[in-house]
Formats: sequence, structure tokens, C-alpha cells
Amino acid sequence: MYTFSNRLKIGSVILMALGLMGMAIGFISAPSTVEEAKAMVAASHDDGHGGGHEAAAQTHETTSYDSTTEHGAAAQDADHSLDHDEHLLHQLQNRPWSAIYIAAFFFFMLALGTLAFYAVQRAAQAGWSPLLFRVMEGITAYLVPGGIAIFVILVLSVLHMNHLFVWMDAETVAHDELLQGKAGYLNPTFFLIRAAVFLGGWIAYREVSRRLSLAQDEANDNSNFIKNFRWSAGFLVFYLVTESIMSWDWIMSVDPHWFSTLFGWYVFASMFVSGITTIALVTIYLKSRGYLPDVNDSHIHDLGKFMFGISIFWTYLWFGQFMLIWYADIPEEVTYFVTRIEDFKLPFFGMVAMNFLFPLLVLMNSDYKRINWFVVMTGIVVLLGHYLDVYLMITPATVGDQWYIGVPEIGAVLFFGGAFIFWIFRAMTKAPLQPTRNPFIEESRQFHY
Repeated sequence: MYTFSNRLKIGSVILMALGLMGMAIGFISAPSTVEEAKAMVAASHDDGHGGGHEAAAQTHETTSYDSTTEHGAAAQDADHSLDHDEHLLHQLQNRPWSAIYIAAFFFFMLALGTLAFYAVQRAAQAGWSPLLFRVMEGITAYLVPGGIAIFVILVLSVLHMNHLFVWMDAETVAHDELLQGKAGYLNPTFFLIRAAVFLGGWIAYREVSRRLSLAQDEANDNSNFIKNFRWSAGFLVFYLVTESIMSWDWIMSVDPHWFSTLFGWYVFASMFVSGITTIALVTIYLKSRGYLPDVNDSHIHDLGKFMFGISIFWTYLWFGQFMLIWYADIPEEVTYFVTRIEDFKLPFFGMVAMNFLFPLLVLMNSDYKRINWFVVMTGIVVLLGHYLDVYLMITPATVGDQWYIGVPEIGAVLFFGGAFIFWIFRAMTKAPLQPTRNPFIEESRQFHY
């Protein structure tokens, strides 16, 4: 049986405490009035930040002045200035909310990506991976607290506690024909119902599969194993549909004027490789602590192969989405990437380097996939890169060019990271880390590549 070490337990609690303080500072420092927001931007501009936003505003004001009468131009500029100031206030107030939402979704997607990989192994009746099933089941235990956190944020958004989803504001919809056309789908009630169905289905499968997995260890036949296979095969159909819709709802709808038919697959690839990377990191940690004695370098090698392969798959989807939109140069589509390249240049290109170039260069060699510290180093870079990926999916629409990674963002990552560590390792203490009656357990034990 695995024992949750006091050092790891205390470390995770400290991370959560530091994270709470960081998130609190983010809310306390957020402006409450337009005047405070303008003062904050002016101060950051004096420090060398935020110039792009003011330059864009000045450019707009200059072009706005081209009117038939001086009086009309002045009125137009006044209206624009008022809208601009209100928008600026919402951006700065969104920043702590956006930081929490990004971190909450990122750690939730680690568990959900792991669940998808686990279901694939079950449905494929893979012979190499049963020794890792308890690790996967421990990681997916975070779906419950992580899902609750996501759902609470979505409910608070519906209650207008933040401005993450502009289509939830009735006044905004009233002045936007495109949002009016999407109101049948993008409405708060239907939005929350879909979220509840997604979370309920994912968590239900995890709980059923976990019970069947544990029951198989005590059984005299393979009936529970067969049931688990059937549940997993059915779940994968449910998952592929709901994951795509979830990506439209929870991520793409923060910018409801833009859409991509590849987006669901793109989010899936990011989620899948992040989940596999998490499995590798947790497995290597447990093995270093004397657990999982039958897990060998070939198991780590296979996880490294999946990390490499899905990183290439993610790059294919990223480039396919980017290239087609950029080449077509349709204004309502290309603005998505123009915004990210102009206002988020460093994280945008850095994310591509971390998620594609780095794993390509370090994991291409087969021997390196067997070196534990090499896989750990690569995994940390990959996870940081996919955090930036989620950050870039959400922040440009919620915070705009008033972004920077500071106390609220770091605090949110520390809090949800600490909660993730605490929950998954506590879950692993509930059952032996190695299955005993899985029909493929001996094949997994003898696996060599």
C-alpha cells in the first residue's frame, strides 16, 4: 500500500496556502472604478507596460475624428472614450478571475486527459499498461474536486460575478446581432445544463471503472474486466462528443465572435498529451520512492513515445488551424491570431517551442525515453507549455493586452497545483498500487521493448 508522505502532504498544503494568498492579492489589487483602472494603466505605462493598449486607443480616437462635423466627432469620441474606459475596467477586474479559471481548467484537464488515456487502454485491452492503472485511477480522482471548482466558476459567471463570458450580459447581446443569432445555444441555463451533463458523465465513468477495477482483484473470473472493457468503449464515444462541446463552451465562447472547426480536436490533443505526461511524472516519482517495483524502463519508454507522438499530433492541429486561418485572411477569423501575435508575442511563440520543438528534439532519440530524469525534465517543460496554451486560449478575450503573469496567475497555479497533488496522492492510499487479477498483469510485468 502506498503511504502519503508527510513531506509531500505538508508541501501540498503550503502550496495551497500560498496560492490562496496570491489569489486574494489579485482580487484586492483589482480596480473597482474606472478612475482606478485608468490610474493603474497609467502607472504600468510609466513602468514600460501597457503601451499597446493606449496606442491603440489613441489611434482609434485619431481615426474617429474623421467626421462630417466637429460636434459629431466630439460626441463620437466621448462615447468611444466611455466605452473604452468601461471595457478597460472589466479587463482589469477579469484578471484574477481569468487566472483562477485558467489554473482550474489546466489541472482539471490533466485528470480528464488521463481518464481518456485510461479508457483507451481499457478499451484496447492493452497488455503493457495494467501496472499503471492504479496511477491513472489516482490521478483521475481529481475529477471530482476539479470539476466542482470549474462548475462553481461557471455558475459565478452566470450570476455576473465576473465578465469572462461576454455573451452572458443581456445588454451586450441586445446590441450584437451575431450573439442574438447564437442565443439559442449560448444561453446561461442551457450552458450550465451541458456542463453538468459533461461533468456527471466523466465522473460517473471514472467511479464505475474504478469500482470494477478493484472488484476484479477480488473476483474468481474476468467478468468485471469484461464489464470495464464495455464501459470504457462506450465512454470513449461519449467523451469524444462531450469533450468537443466542452471546448466550445468553456474556452471558445469567451470570444464568441470567433470559431474554428478544429478547436475541439486541438483542445483534446493538448489535454491528452498533458494527461500522459502527468502519468509519466507520477509513475517516475512513485518508482523513485520504492513503489511500483515491476514498472521498468520499457514502461517509461512507452509513455515517452506517447508524449512524443501526441506532441507531434498537437503541432499538426495547431499548424493546421493557424495556417488555414492565416492564409485565408478573413478578418473575423484572422483577428484571433493577429491579437495573439501582436499582444502576446513571447508566450505565443514560446508556447510553440515548448510544446513542439523541445519534445521533438529531446524525445526523438529512443534511448532518452528510458532515462527517468530526462523524461521528467521534458515533462515539466511540456506541462508549462500547455499551461501557456490554455492561457493563450482564454486571456486575450478576457484580459486583453492588459496581461502579464504575476501574483494572481502564480497564486492560482500554486493553489490548484497543491490541491491536485494532495488529492491524487491521497487517493492512491485507498488501494494497492498494483492490480493482482487483471488478465494482462503478467504480460505487463514482463513487458520489455
